Amino acid sequence: MIDRADPAGADRARQPPGLYLLFAVEMWERFSYYGMRALMVLYLVDAQHGGLGWDRARSQRIYGWYGFFAYLLPVVGGVLADQRLGTHRAMVIGALVIAAGHFLLATPPLSAFFVGLSLIVIGTGFFKSNVSTMVGQLYGEDDPRRDPGFTIFYMGVNVGALLGPIICGYLAESRRWGWHWGFGAAGVGMVIGLLVYLRLKSRYLPGVGVVPNRRAATARGDRLSGFSPEEHDRIVALFVIYFFTIFFWMAYEQAGSSMNLFAAERTDRLIRGWTIPASWFQSINSAVILIAAPIFAAVWTALAQRGREPGTPAKMAAGLGLLAAGFLFMVVGAKRSEGGVLVSPLWLVAAYTLHTFGELCLSPIGLSLVTRLAPFRLASLFMGLWFLATAAGELLAGQLAALTDRVARGEIFRLLGGQADFYLIFVVSGTVAALGLALLRPKLRRLMHGRDT
Repeated sequence: MIDRADPAGADRARQPPGLYLLFAVEMWERFSYYGMRALMVLYLVDAQHGGLGWDRARSQRIYGWYGFFAYLLPVVGGVLADQRLGTHRAMVIGALVIAAGHFLLATPPLSAFFVGLSLIVIGTGFFKSNVSTMVGQLYGEDDPRRDPGFTIFYMGVNVGALLGPIICGYLAESRRWGWHWGFGAAGVGMVIGLLVYLRLKSRYLPGVGVVPNRRAATARGDRLSGFSPEEHDRIVALFVIYFFTIFFWMAYEQAGSSMNLFAAERTDRLIRGWTIPASWFQSINSAVILIAAPIFAAVWTALAQRGREPGTPAKMAAGLGLLAAGFLFMVVGAKRSEGGVLVSPLWLVAAYTLHTFGELCLSPIGLSLVTRLAPFRLASLFMGLWFLATAAGELLAGQLAALTDRVARGEIFRLLGGQADFYLIFVVSGTVAALGLALLRPKLRRLMHGRDT
């Protein structure tokens, strides 16, 4: 049976111990993913130090397709976990395949690069939705620790996302080591995470994720086909939320493509004779999350205790608004960088900081929402669909990033001129999405039947 927190537990403020083990394993998986993410576009465009030397548009499209498939396949992994494997076995399979993919990337042949990418996206399909579902399996339906728990879990994501670009980026951009050492380091991180999980799983997560959700639902006497009217309403609400998250990730994922190249080409990275690796800017987001996530978790808990916690749609609308505000800094920074001027790194720091605040209002809250609203027997499938929306955003991010130079030249439209027009797209799209979600908030809360917080 799935181990759930005792709903009448003596200490409702303490998180289940298993949360911290899942925190650790997700940390290392994200170390590998974000280490790779920080390097990919830079490696593809590099023509002088062992990279592939591709043009910018092609490289950013490849990045978008990679992100698309990495977040599309969790739908398949979720179905297999619900029906056959259970979340535990799916995670272990995914971790092994991800590690194999990274080790292939550590070898020089171009064919190994593409096979390695394929293995990483397949492994992510098995891993990604199921680790988040396992977090949800730690809590009862009305447990107030769920949102704060997911925020704490999200810190694990970002410890890995902080360290991955720094370590992998240092190795990759170092003339002593090179790109393939960076890719290999990401694989080592995934192996460490898997070993930690296997060593401690029986102690801290006994029984969790072993039984597929469909079989567990049978044991509970749950409905196995069709949906009740309340389930139908909750599913409709989820799909509306999924739709709005596409706009968030479409803009947010400029971090690995257009903003990554902005750091490499338009930012003054020289400090006392030493040049900051461009990939290191990918760690700003994670550093801010590690500082701000405990504050956000404490705020949600304090507001919940006073009965004043905003509902999930309100939090997510705020996240979209903060994202749009962050791109205002990119608009100004891009405008100042025209004509070959290298601008202060503080423009990127300010943008990433606001994007991070927006992420904390949307991503961990959304993960928690899926585990509350999805039918129990299909929990991993609906978590996979959450990542499918992310996949759509990743694909759009890459395709839009490929248009950066055309927009900058005024070939598509001209408002402010130069690359500032490109970043203005995300100011407008984020603002419109935030307003749209805010207007739908009352309807969504009714559809959620009291499960919006």
